Amino acid sequence: MMRVFNFSAGPAVLPLEVLEQARDEMLDWHGTGMSVMEMSHRGKAFVSIAAQAEADLRELLQVPANYKVLFLQGGATAQFAAIPMNLAGPDSVVDYVHTGAWSKKAIGEAKRYANVNVAANAGEPYASIPAQESWQRSPNAAYLHYTPNETIGGVEFHFIPDTNAEVPLVADLSSTILSRPLDVSKFGLIYAGAQKNIGPAGLALVIVREDLLGRARAGTPTILDFAAMAKDGSMLNTPPTYAWYVAGLVFQWLRRQGGLEAMGKRNQAKAAKLYEAIDDSSFYANPVAKGARSWMNVPFTLARPELDKTFIAEAREAGLVTLEGHRSVGGMRASLYNAMPMEGVDALVGFMREFERRHA
Repeated sequence: MMRVFNFSAGPAVLPLEVLEQARDEMLDWHGTGMSVMEMSHRGKAFVSIAAQAEADLRELLQVPANYKVLFLQGGATAQFAAIPMNLAGPDSVVDYVHTGAWSKKAIGEAKRYANVNVAANAGEPYASIPAQESWQRSPNAAYLHYTPNETIGGVEFHFIPDTNAEVPLVADLSSTILSRPLDVSKFGLIYAGAQKNIGPAGLALVIVREDLLGRARAGTPTILDFAAMAKDGSMLNTPPTYAWYVAGLVFQWLRRQGGLEAMGKRNQAKAAKLYEAIDDSSFYANPVAKGARSWMNVPFTLARPELDKTFIAEAREAGLVTLEGHRSVGGMRASLYNAMPMEGVDALVGFMREFERRHA
């Protein structure tokens, strides 16, 4: 079997152990004689899978008892609309921090349902985080939304904004959830698409404080009503059962790795090694301010952009794939999610040095 080092920003690499377990259980899950993807979501077998996945996730993140955990569909993009529908009235003001492409999309969708105040705007090319003391927040905002990590620009918050507990803090944690410890109690709501650190595409997580439920405005589709989904255990309709199952396997894998404390140290070390290789070179460059560099998504450029296609082609030959930067920014991007081993970073750094030797 030939496995490459996959640096895709998402759908992203999954732990090999998880893929092997899913393979071994594909045709017969625990003696049931059927695959998980064939099970009734209301049957005893799948209900046990779902309950274990939630329990493991709660343990990993130390989710307080007064928060609901929802396993939903529609990815993070559906939550861009669901959040203002659930947390703000049509005439409400909501605060957003604009630091890149994904916060821009969240802002655009929220404008359809509430009055958006952009409390801070990093401005293109999105290479830093505006100092919190410069933010122009609304005195009566229904919530404050931010994107802790921008996968396209490689910009990351290394602090949790302070809302003085008066305004619910909402975060799109799609690309950083489960990559390190997180104090869930500081947030009113967090949400995340699965296809980076959780599992296969098709699933989204929402973790919401119970006092924020039951506020959905009139006309909110039931499928987007967090209270309705919480009441039915995320099974108001048929959920993405197989993605939920694989996510549960990932949670178990994370526990075997030593939990989020160990994973955070590992992820920090991987990112530090790649940034060091970039900074020590005159051939490669990273465009992000050092204090805002992402652990998860590392963009870099070549001193000779005409070599980009050659770099990609030769990297692919070396078993290093999906290193193309996002089409909107170009260059290169290496995503270092939980399942990317240090060996993959070592292989990439070694390739980069050899490529520079031959082409600088």
